[in-house]
Amino acid sequence: MLRRLYDWTLAKAAHRHATAWLALFAFVEASFFPIPPHPLLGLMCLANPRRALRYAVVATLASVAGGLLGYAIGHFLYASVGAKLLDWLHLAHSFPYAACQLRANAFLLIVGKGVTPIPFKLVTITAGFVGVPLGLFVGASLLSRAISFMIVGVLFRLFGAPIKAFIDRYLLWVTGGFVVLVIAGFVLVPVLTGHRSTGADACAAALK
Repeated sequence: MLRRLYDWTLAKAAHRHATAWLALFAFVEASFFPIPPHPLLGLMCLANPRRALRYAVVATLASVAGGLLGYAIGHFLYASVGAKLLDWLHLAHSFPYAACQLRANAFLLIVGKGVTPIPFKLVTITAGFVGVPLGLFVGASLLSRAISFMIVGVLFRLFGAPIKAFIDRYLLWVTGGFVVLVIAGFVLVPVLTGHRSTGADACAAALK
């Protein structure tokens, strides 16, 4: 069943509208959708390694655009939409800490969180809520998303055939590893932002 789904998805990844779907997935994931676009990006790169960097650029730009939607939700619609989204995504507990950290060092936090499994949408919505300068937000988001997606693009551009052979052979393990990574991203938010060091972290009190 998993093998048939993989083959079907790989075929769709080579479809002429696949780039539009990738852009859509990257856009919505940065603001409210829980599943990251990396699997589709990876499969598209497998289907056409020569276009891997192009796909990575599309994902980067679409994700930054989606981040602007998340920023707008946090800035203009937090009470009516943003808070409900974070609660639905089980990120509401982490919001006060993220807000405190963004006020203290927005650039490093946006870049850092953007290249980790921790959901990027938490950063985008919170950044809008605390009023991170828009230019800083866009610049940091471009950097973080480019690193995240370009790693995939470059790897598949250079090593597309060996990577595909590895995935073909160990599909079950690769799929399981990705699922664990997605779950870990949501689990790590309260773990990493839930510590209460004495004096070392001025934002720890935000969680109390």
